[in-house]
Amino acid sequence: MRLLVENIAKIVGVDRSGRLRAAGAEMDRAETINDGWILADGGRIAAFGTRAELPADLRADERVDARGGMLFPSFCDSHTHLVYAGSREQEFLDKIRGLSYEQIARRGGGILNSADRLHATSEEELYRQALARVEEIALKGTGAVEIKSGYGLTVEDELKMLRVIRRLRETTPLEVRATFLGAHAVGRAYRGRQAEYVDLVCREMLPAVAREGLADFVDVFCDEGFFTVDETVRILREGAKYGLRAKIHANELAVSGGVQAGVAEGALSVDHLERMGDEEIEALRGSETMPTMLPGAAFFLGMSYPPARRMIDEGLAVALASDYNPGSSPSGDMRMVCALASIRMRMTPAEAFCAATLNSACAMGLSRDFGSIAVGKVANFFLTEPMPSPEFLLYAYTTPLIRRVFLRGREYLPARG
Repeated sequence: MRLLVENIAKIVGVDRSGRLRAAGAEMDRAETINDGWILADGGRIAAFGTRAELPADLRADERVDARGGMLFPSFCDSHTHLVYAGSREQEFLDKIRGLSYEQIARRGGGILNSADRLHATSEEELYRQALARVEEIALKGTGAVEIKSGYGLTVEDELKMLRVIRRLRETTPLEVRATFLGAHAVGRAYRGRQAEYVDLVCREMLPAVAREGLADFVDVFCDEGFFTVDETVRILREGAKYGLRAKIHANELAVSGGVQAGVAEGALSVDHLERMGDEEIEALRGSETMPTMLPGAAFFLGMSYPPARRMIDEGLAVALASDYNPGSSPSGDMRMVCALASIRMRMTPAEAFCAATLNSACAMGLSRDFGSIAVGKVANFFLTEPMPSPEFLLYAYTTPLIRRVFLRGREYLPARG
């Protein structure tokens, strides 16, 4: 299948360097091509260039007229919890009435609320709900996504979640990565016995996940009121025995030591980072660990935003992700995430696009194949309506500008229509 897209006003996110991530000032340097075309062959990008460079005899099975719109690489969302049951809008009302995240959790809400709902939901129904969310984010421009478990909190329910994620990987054209997050919270049955729950994660959950080959990564919520640094390190090291690379929720609620633990354990990413100091920045400097920020959660919870501007100015790479989940970020709209990063975190639009494409792909170990427009990469991209500039996509952040989505070199048309 050879797809040719012509009459593109501007191709954004071109990369000819082969880089796997961008850091510091490099994040603000984005190559574009005016008046362009792109060819996909066998699901990968085969060639692109200006109109003057388009061979007159170029063959294609399908030709698409971009009608003067722009072409962007698909977003890569490296942190989501989009497999969940039902919704939690009552907690939304509680937040409006002044209750904090911690207070809601103490009242039986939060993660444990989602765990209760998931336990009562069949695997088939869980898949149906999750598939609708995957279709939603695809139409909003996302082409690669990481999905975590963590609303099971029992062996059986964690496996149920991960089987749903595996099915999404098998039945959708998005690139899907699965993360085992049994240490998202302590299950209700282990209330007051956190050490025993950590034992359960290490001795029963991880072996069961590994037997079925259900996960790519292992994650821990290392933060105040959740799991300690010592518990986190134990779980990550146990996961490493099964070939699961580490990821960490860290520093959302307090300076937890999770960033330093993640770097020391070779974590692929450390995520959230609303609370950051000098020691955390120094720990990340020179490491391969990708600091990943989730401004949708800070927006929804009314929390402080991560210090993206300082981190980029210090020469670090940063990634952006949606944190799509029912309690603290009920949206997988990566365009809105980028807009928040620019409006509230002082990232330039070019930096935000880089963080939500190449660097977020890197935070999933996927940047060799995803995250930019480069020959040989998977042909995941979207076309916009005609716009005055690439920045307009974030400036006019609610205007319906994404017109057509292509995944693996084919137009994405979900079964639901």
